[in-house]
Amino acid sequence: MNGLKGLHHVTAITSSAEKNYQFFTYILGMRLVKKTVNQDDIQTYHLFFADDKGSPGTDMTFFDFPGIPKGSHGTNEIYKTSFRVPSNEAIEYWAKRFDRLEVKHTGIIEQFGKKTLSFVDFDEQNYQLISDENNTGVESGTPWQDGPIPLEYAITGLGPLFVRIQDLNYFKQVMEKVLLFKEVAQEGSTHLFEVGEGGNGAQVIVEENKILPMARQGFGTVHHAAFRVDDKKTLLDWDEHYRKFGFQTSGYVDRFFFQSLYTRVAPQILFELATDGPGFMGDEDYETLGEKLSLPPFLEEKREQIEGMVRHIDTVRSDKKFEKEYE
Repeated sequence: MNGLKGLHHVTAITSSAEKNYQFFTYILGMRLVKKTVNQDDIQTYHLFFADDKGSPGTDMTFFDFPGIPKGSHGTNEIYKTSFRVPSNEAIEYWAKRFDRLEVKHTGIIEQFGKKTLSFVDFDEQNYQLISDENNTGVESGTPWQDGPIPLEYAITGLGPLFVRIQDLNYFKQVMEKVLLFKEVAQEGSTHLFEVGEGGNGAQVIVEENKILPMARQGFGTVHHAAFRVDDKKTLLDWDEHYRKFGFQTSGYVDRFFFQSLYTRVAPQILFELATDGPGFMGDEDYETLGEKLSLPPFLEEKREQIEGMVRHIDTVRSDKKFEKEYE
């Protein structure tokens, strides 16, 4: 059975697809590569922000469920998503940028030997930038070439995923025996696990926390996280593997842009395995990625109904020229 190759995407919940688009496009300089709907709830937008080409391992995606209440952070949750930037100098650039744009952040902190900068968005969703300086392992993506961030500082992909858990002993067994990660370092109550080629793009940081109340899902929290696998056969092998350990799974799911398998591995921790392909280029041109409402073939016949339910969001950028913002 082929192992996991690293992070594929993280999916979170937002209170506003419009504000979310503005934040990721104009502040973080990530590229909207797909504007579609939640395939299980077609009145809900699903936005995909990624690198220049929509590469696997670079996607942060969002649902905006109508009427959902605000979530609360706590234990037993995927509580923070990391993004990779090329260097320590890039981390310093972002600290100044966040100050200028009044984005709340912690300041630069070293964690497991890497410079990091944690911050939140308008929903108090938790993020972190992490420096790829001296990083080895899974390669990162390509910065958005036409975005507002100078390429030497721009976000290139996903970094370590943060999980808070009440029962560390149980979760460590899941990480090592089921998901085949290895624990490679520990700092206080946080444990660093990695898989495959390792490095920032293939790591999960687990914090044991028995003090905080249970997290409650809602806007401002993560819905699930996905790890990369090669192909459908690998997914089917993992489905069988999970079941040997007594886990229930979704079974094979075709999401059109990739194929998936979902499993709840711990209380409120939903992990997906997702294939690297086919990707986001099949139904849109590179120049206009994310500008139209993209629907998989099995929803295309409902396009008129769906367009009547979701409000229009203007995501056209191909007619705009971004000046690189050096401060």
